[in-house]
Amino acid sequence: MMRAWLLLPILIFSFCVTFPAAAQDSKPPVKDEIIRIDTQLVDVPLAVVNTKGLPVKGLAATNFLVYEDGKKQEVIDFSTTTAPFEVALLLDTSGSARNDLPLIKRAARDFISNLRPGDRVAVIAFNTEGKNNQAYAVSEMLSPLTGDRTALASAIDRVRTSNGTPYYDSLLQVADKVFNQRPASEFRGRRALVALTDGVDSTSAGDFLAAKEDFERIGLISFFIQVDTRDFFEEALLGDCETATRFSSAQIRRYYRTISSKGARIEKAVNFCQLGDFERLAISKRLYEIADSEMQELAKTSGGRVFPVGDFSEARNAFKNVADEIGTKYTLGYYSSNEKRDGTYRKIKVELKGLPAGTTVRAREGYTAPAN
Repeated sequence: MMRAWLLLPILIFSFCVTFPAAAQDSKPPVKDEIIRIDTQLVDVPLAVVNTKGLPVKGLAATNFLVYEDGKKQEVIDFSTTTAPFEVALLLDTSGSARNDLPLIKRAARDFISNLRPGDRVAVIAFNTEGKNNQAYAVSEMLSPLTGDRTALASAIDRVRTSNGTPYYDSLLQVADKVFNQRPASEFRGRRALVALTDGVDSTSAGDFLAAKEDFERIGLISFFIQVDTRDFFEEALLGDCETATRFSSAQIRRYYRTISSKGARIEKAVNFCQLGDFERLAISKRLYEIADSEMQELAKTSGGRVFPVGDFSEARNAFKNVADEIGTKYTLGYYSSNEKRDGTYRKIKVELKGLPAGTTVRAREGYTAPAN
C-alpha cells in the first residue's frame, strides 16, 4: 500500500513534464532561433570626450541613444571602458623603415606594455621572400591573438624589412587570419586594427575595397599611425631611372585609374623609365592622397582615429595615444529592428543623454546588413 502511494507522485510528475514537451514539437529548434538572432546583433564601439577633449568615463547604457537609418533602437548589450580588447598590430617595415627598424620595434614593445592585462594582441609585419631568383614582399602573421607578453616580445624581435609594401594584403590577412573566428563574448565589438604605416601600397594582390568590406563585416575599429614618408620616397624617385626608386606596375595602374575616373585624357606610360620627373612627382602625390583618404575613411566609419606623425621617431608617443584611446572605448549592442537580410548599408547615429553641453561622441557610423 505504501509503495503504491509513493509511485503516484512520480507518475503525475512524468505526465506533467511530457505534456508541454509535446506542445513544443511545432516550434523551431532553440538552436536555430539563437543563430538567427545572434547574427543580427550590431556592435557599436564609441568614445566620449568633454569640451577639453578628455575622455569621459563611468557612463552607463542609459547615457546613450542609438538610431539605425533614423529609427531608434533598443540597447540590449553594453560594455564599459574597462572591458578588454583584441588588437591586430600591423607594422609597415618597407621603404624608409629599413633605417628605422629599431625605432619601430621599440615603439611596438611600448605599445603592448601600455595595454591592459586582459587585452590580447596579434602581430603582422612585412618580410621579403625569394622565389625563382626573384625577391618579393609578403605579409606575415608573426603571432596570433594572445595575452602572453613574452610571446609577443618574441614576435616583435622577428620583425624584418621588406622590398615592397603589401599593405592591402596585410589588411585582408587581419580579417582572414587574425579575426577569422567569432569573438568571445567579452570581445564583442571590441576588436581593433592598429597600423603603423604610410598606407601607400605597392605589391598587393588584393585591393582596398575588399579589405573595407571585410572590416565592415566584422565590425573592426581602425587606428592608424600615419607616417609621412613622402619626402624620403620622392628624393629617391627622381633622376636616372636605372638607379631611382621605382613605382610598381600596380601603383602606376592605380594612378591612371584615378586620373581616368576624373575624365582626364592622358597618355599612359608602359614602364617607369618612360616617366619624366614631373610625371613621377604627380604619381607620387596622387598615391599619397589615395592612402590618406583610405585611412581616414576606415578610421571615421569605424569610430577609430588617424594619428599623423612626421617620422618613425614620433611613433612611440603616437602608440601611447592609441593605447589610451583603446582604454576609453565603450561598446553598445542592439538587435536591428530591420530584420531584412538584404545586404544594404545601414547608417548608425549615437546621441548622448544626461551629459553636459559640449560633450561629444565618436562612434561607428554604419554597417552592411547580411544578405540571404
